[in-house]
Amino acid sequence: MRFLGVLRSNELRLAQALKEWHKCHELRVSENPMNLLGFETNPKDTRIVVAMSGGVDSSVAAALMVEAGFEVIGMTLQLYDQGMALGKKGACCAGQDIYDARQVCDKLGISHYVLDYESRFSQAVIEDFADSYLKGETPIPCVRCNQQVKFKDLLTTARDLGAKALVTGHYVQRIAAEKGAELHRAVDPTRDQSYFLFTTTQNQLDFLRFPLGGMPKTETREHALRFGLEVAEKPDSQDICFVPNGSYVSVLEKLRPGALEEGEIVHIDGRVLGRHKGIINYTIGQRKGLGIGGCDALYVIRLNPESHQVVVGPYEALARTEIWVKDVNWLGEDMLSPIHCEVKVRSTRPPVPAKVYLEKESHARIVFLNPEYGVAAGQACVFYDGNRVLGGGWITREENGK
Repeated sequence: MRFLGVLRSNELRLAQALKEWHKCHELRVSENPMNLLGFETNPKDTRIVVAMSGGVDSSVAAALMVEAGFEVIGMTLQLYDQGMALGKKGACCAGQDIYDARQVCDKLGISHYVLDYESRFSQAVIEDFADSYLKGETPIPCVRCNQQVKFKDLLTTARDLGAKALVTGHYVQRIAAEKGAELHRAVDPTRDQSYFLFTTTQNQLDFLRFPLGGMPKTETREHALRFGLEVAEKPDSQDICFVPNGSYVSVLEKLRPGALEEGEIVHIDGRVLGRHKGIINYTIGQRKGLGIGGCDALYVIRLNPESHQVVVGPYEALARTEIWVKDVNWLGEDMLSPIHCEVKVRSTRPPVPAKVYLEKESHARIVFLNPEYGVAAGQACVFYDGNRVLGGGWITREENGK
């Protein structure tokens, strides 16, 4: 890890106008600001690190912490090649975003560090992304980034700096409970990011804080305008930051030259319907762009990377009543299997009732009360008890959780 840049300013102070705003608006800092993050120390004696991507969410999170009187350090990660970063708008942790984060920190009067995590990100996220696609899976690199980089290495760095907490702009809630902190869905269901944070461990959750989880995005932008941040109207970042123009194929061709092999498109009844130019162009449940004619509606049922086959069939063939997951992260109390809860198998799908059977070696078997359609290996299966995240795991291609 190397420091790419540091910006330091004078002591943290807010304009008198901001103080006056708090006298007459709904979101007031508590008369005892130390309660804001749950610490017994005085805020001005409490150092925290804010993970800053250069977007409006993390910028507002930092501004709110400054306003509450904490000693705040802004920290931004450079995650991938600067040349590609500078040429891609709407990305996370790109060249322009690093500049934006620096400008926000300068305005707020806080220190700003840029950390070079390009090598770590490449190994833990980009290489895993490529391997997963070539195995016929549908990966979620943002979860891997949170798991392997942001909530692991960055959190360690924050602790090394003597910080009491790592604050992020994620839309989730951390609820203090008798047996430890709990991870809950955001108040605004349209912004909830709990699905992408299921790998957060209890130790990490104890150190993390999410000040935006209790407000809608519109309120976040109102705060940005109130603080006079230039990123107030900045568009939201795209999920996969290192994929230019959303072209997975171009990225995979660079990462795995010659690995994109053509193959057959086969009906589940055995008929060969056509050919394809690589299984990475398909995902489970896909209907459009299959490249085959015919009147019947056909969907991608499964991908066979060993034979390079794309298997298609009618919608009914997508039904799954049981799946396996691996690398389960459990955030709930000890419970006897089966655990009756709700599970979410895609970020865009609503949670559905299911039974979770926790098995050996961090595996679990999920039995749906009603069939689920379009379940894809490589995606996450997240367990919920109401709004609380109990944990989750990675959906596998095999029935034994491998």
